[in-house]
Amino acid sequence: MPQHDLERIIKGAKKGDHDCFSQLVDIYAKRCFGYFFRLTGNRHSSEDLLSQLFVKLVEKIGTYKGGNFDSWLFAMASNVFHDYLRFKHRQTRLLEEHSRRIELEPVHVESPDGDELDKLQDALSKLDSDVREIIIMRFYSQLPFKEMAQIRREPIGTTLSKVHRGLRKLRELME
Repeated sequence: MPQHDLERIIKGAKKGDHDCFSQLVDIYAKRCFGYFFRLTGNRHSSEDLLSQLFVKLVEKIGTYKGGNFDSWLFAMASNVFHDYLRFKHRQTRLLEEHSRRIELEPVHVESPDGDELDKLQDALSKLDSDVREIIIMRFYSQLPFKEMAQIRREPIGTTLSKVHRGLRKLRELME
């Protein structure tokens, strides 16, 4: 695309012209998606990051002062990716801390059938930590599947499938 056409589109976007923003998305979506996909290796995460980038573009287009627009946009894309990494690191740290706390906390529940509770706790401890966490999220924290999927940053179908497989494994361990 000739530079003067790109400058015209950018000027229009700075004025709030929706068609110009749409053209910028058309011009840069494929390249930016490829950038994110190479960094994450995950299609869903790349799509989320691309959406975040274009939201930032709408918010920050007024700060573009000229120069190489590609460099300006990819610097913003880099910042979006680093924000994602910081979020993932915090999320992982919090989940690990929560898992350790759950593993360390003894479960003392008064029940006429104490053997079943001990058996359940024992079976939960034998599950993979990811499966144990998702079962605990669902049944002990009573989180809806949609919220669980958002917390875990995965499609709701993946969350449902993991819960189903986890419950099947838990039943096997309880028998």
